[in-house]
Amino acid sequence: MYPARTHSSRRIPWARLGFAFVFGLAVLACSTTQSPAAASPARPVVVELPLHDTIQPISAAYLRRGLRHAADIHAQAVVVEMGTPGGLLTSTRAMVTAIEQSAVPVIVYVAPSGSRAGSAGFFILESADVAAMAPGTEAGASHPILEGQTMDAVLKQKIENDAAAFLRSYVSRRGRNVQAAEEAVRNSKSYTDQEALNLHLIDVISPNVGTLLDHLNGTTITRFSGAKQVLDTHDADVEAMPPSTRERILSALTDPNLAVILLILGGLLIYLEFNAPGTIVPGALGTLLVLISLFALNLLPLEYTAVGFLVGALVLFVLDIKFTTHGILGLAAIGCLVFGLLTLVNGPIPEMRVHLGTALGAGIGFGLITIFLTTIAVRARRAKVQTGGEALLGALAVAQTALDPNGQVLVRGELWQAHSSHAVAAGETVRIRDRAGLLLEVERDVRGS
Repeated sequence: MYPARTHSSRRIPWARLGFAFVFGLAVLACSTTQSPAAASPARPVVVELPLHDTIQPISAAYLRRGLRHAADIHAQAVVVEMGTPGGLLTSTRAMVTAIEQSAVPVIVYVAPSGSRAGSAGFFILESADVAAMAPGTEAGASHPILEGQTMDAVLKQKIENDAAAFLRSYVSRRGRNVQAAEEAVRNSKSYTDQEALNLHLIDVISPNVGTLLDHLNGTTITRFSGAKQVLDTHDADVEAMPPSTRERILSALTDPNLAVILLILGGLLIYLEFNAPGTIVPGALGTLLVLISLFALNLLPLEYTAVGFLVGALVLFVLDIKFTTHGILGLAAIGCLVFGLLTLVNGPIPEMRVHLGTALGAGIGFGLITIFLTTIAVRARRAKVQTGGEALLGALAVAQTALDPNGQVLVRGELWQAHSSHAVAAGETVRIRDRAGLLLEVERDVRGS
């Protein structure tokens, strides 16, 4: 006879099976819910680099940093939004090289409307994988200028040929119009956005970055190495990467006018320290400003003959102190100072040179203050001591008693013991010649008798 089955023995297996079934359904639901998100591709990323400044070492370093960051995050492209009057050819070459060697496609976009890619900016525009312009922009006028100087015919031809060859070396590989690009170098030709598109100097005209990326989505481009790549820029996340605080400060310092003003202010503060020794703060702050100015000028193309004029100005200021020239050397020093400041930075574009107003204001102001302070210092040094016992030497006194040879004299309201080698009657005027402690050596004042 079989043992009777209890109610509990039947429920335990079914409970376990039910729990397993519910758990499996939950796992299946979770996997079904999450699988579309996991399977969907991530949105493409495009790095945007605003470049609205002169082309100089800081802007070149900023571009290289942006290209490295784009490569690190595997961005689809880099958009360099550019508006520049131009800049240094050495920095331009570094930026073109960085674009050619970039692991990420580079789109140079002249924007917003009203901007230009002048001079060095045109070289950078043509080096891009994709060259684009916003409506109402212009590019070109890239005739090389030798650092603000007048060039003779032979030197001019050499520099033109070098710049033209540099431009041809990559414009032809980009498949753009070499002849039209070379016209911008040899004849300073400048193009509007529509003219540049018609001449095949750029690839697209677009009003903004979003429209530009939508237009380029799916476009096959040829990299500088010759490799083909399809751009995936539809609905891309645009990551703006502005210059860092350090880069903004250094970029501001590359303004030669600011560098000159800092140099002059630093010099004036050091002057103040010399005229009021022990104040410390003016001397420390002046030294700091001078060092910052020298650092900034080191980033710019200096004209060393102008440095010679500045040194000559300082020498003339010193000679004006030493010799009595009635201000002639001082005026010559001011002239040297103004001319030296005006030609100190030999930039290729006006934005990278010292303005005439800055040179006149800083040079004349510094010169006049220098003459004024040195005149005061020289007069103070040559003036007689007005305090202490030495102030009595040469002063007149009145004999209060007969000096035969000793007695008392009254000088500046004070009674002093006095000695005279010649007899002096009371009431006579004497002149003090020497002092030994509290005893004055006097003699009869012949001029006053």
